[in-house]
Amino acid sequence: MLNLDRFARVNLCHQPTPIEAMPRLSEHLGGPTLWIKRDDCTGLATGGNKTRKLEFLMGAALQQGADTVVTQGAVQSNHVRQTAAAACKLGLKCHALLERRVEHADREYNESGNVLLDKLFGATFEYRDGGLDMNAEGREVTERLNAEGANAYFIPGGGSNEVGALGYAACAQEIVEQAQASNLTFDWLVMATGSTGTQAGLVAGMHVMHAGPPVIGVSVRQPEARQVAAVHDLTERTAAHLGRPGVDVADVRVDDGYVGEGYGIPAESTLEAIDMAARMEGLLLDPVYSGKGFAGMIGLTRAGFFNAGHNVLFLHTGGAAALFAYEAALVAAR
Repeated sequence: MLNLDRFARVNLCHQPTPIEAMPRLSEHLGGPTLWIKRDDCTGLATGGNKTRKLEFLMGAALQQGADTVVTQGAVQSNHVRQTAAAACKLGLKCHALLERRVEHADREYNESGNVLLDKLFGATFEYRDGGLDMNAEGREVTERLNAEGANAYFIPGGGSNEVGALGYAACAQEIVEQAQASNLTFDWLVMATGSTGTQAGLVAGMHVMHAGPPVIGVSVRQPEARQVAAVHDLTERTAAHLGRPGVDVADVRVDDGYVGEGYGIPAESTLEAIDMAARMEGLLLDPVYSGKGFAGMIGLTRAGFFNAGHNVLFLHTGGAAALFAYEAALVAAR
């Protein structure tokens, strides 16, 4: 098993998060037995996957004596919302750079959902046009704040570096332990993959433990080859951070068939997945990440990728707060 005690860490997450069966959806699709890992229930600011990463990132920030954290994300970033909440909980300031990544966004997108929650948590903002190197922008702002007298710590977009990815190495161990306790074998794990940290942490954790199911990341933004390269790079760095590098690139699996028109733009399959999850299992998915990941699981099931006897686990990464920013698209799809 993993030894994570040597890394700085704070307690932010409700864990272990439950694993639940999805019997109605399984029966409807007529394929494998479908399960869901409820990382939408991590507890911090409506929950989500970033809470696990922030346990280690905020631990590192406090270890360095930070009084401010700087981060970046799209306007409706789940990561920024959870970072702002974690900063409140720990008595730190949060300054965020928001990228106008989605073109032709309406008022709800720019002011509702996660943006409203960011403001409730007291975060301060700067905006950037889409297409910039946002991590470079964030590091530059961190240097500026430090020159002005702050002690600022930069957290990359999505919390995705070898420190944040430790949160999902820990989650990999949690999944293995839950499966053993329930006498279950998961044949596949499916999830949305974007900034790479969640998938990289899972793959690195399973690599170090020699245990757990293969992981399929359903891309929400990039073509397969680019996403595989990005995930593998961080997986290898995370595995090295854990003391066991040497992850085979073949262990990084990405399906880019559900991106649609681009990041933050729900495809028809995304909207169908949101509707099916709600009406069949009482689950709330978001239009940016978990909706596309769930659509991938549905599509792979329909295509016969999984065997009928398989147990397939979907990792719910949260994000339901963003539903309110997509009211027009959701209403139009009904």
